[in-house]
Amino acid sequence: MKIILVLFIFTFGIILFAENVTDNQNNKEVNMKEETVLGIEQTDPEFSEFFEYFAFNEVVNQKGQQLPERERYMAILATLLGSQSLDMFEIMISKALDGGVTPIEIKEITYQSVAYLGIGRVYPFIKSINKVFETKGIIQPLEKQGTTNKENKREKGTQAQVDIFGDNMKDFWKSGPEDTRHINYWLAENCFGDYYTRNGLDLAKREMITFCFISAQGGCEPQLLAHALGNMKCGNDKSYLIKVVSQCMPYIGYPRTLNALTAIEKANEQFTQSK
Repeated sequence: MKIILVLFIFTFGIILFAENVTDNQNNKEVNMKEETVLGIEQTDPEFSEFFEYFAFNEVVNQKGQQLPERERYMAILATLLGSQSLDMFEIMISKALDGGVTPIEIKEITYQSVAYLGIGRVYPFIKSINKVFETKGIIQPLEKQGTTNKENKREKGTQAQVDIFGDNMKDFWKSGPEDTRHINYWLAENCFGDYYTRNGLDLAKREMITFCFISAQGGCEPQLLAHALGNMKCGNDKSYLIKVVSQCMPYIGYPRTLNALTAIEKANEQFTQSK
């Protein structure tokens, strides 16, 4: 009887162990599927493995260069807009929502990019967001975020410029050669009056995503330097901006990353000297 009991216990233990091994294997398979972002692991397994490990493990967890998940995804979405990476942007919308970025924040990031990229380049991204939101049951239109009207948006836009860059921006809207002065007016009235005055994102976050738009599209180094400085005046210091650029590096590559770091360094010198 004792022998039979021992055999039963031994057999039952083997069964439980086998079930645990199977469960662990299943859990690992689920985790691997969850970690797969690009969706090309079947056709490009080697590239998919080393890129995803680098971008979604090494970069994300780099000591001293980590960002809160919500802010990281905000920066990535802005970067993908700037680099015109529509397919990756659509993938990252869901990731951003899971990471705490709200539907309003996603829309505000995208709306503001129009001032820096133009509606011709941003329109497909708005349609992509709408498609993802519909599949997720997010009801649109979202709550209104505007705070200005046609009568006061220039004045409030100028105030936003002053809040970010300083008192030297008070009369910027009416400065410059007569034949191009209207552009400076539009910058105050439209770029800052229509976008920066909206709710949904504070000025510091709006400056951060603007830096991402400009750094990702390239070829706008004077504006990149100006907005690196604007970020610092909003409280986004050198260390923070380096973290933003580091987390976005896989999406824009090394050359534009290095350009952005140069702009940060120059802006920090100016910011330090102005204190």
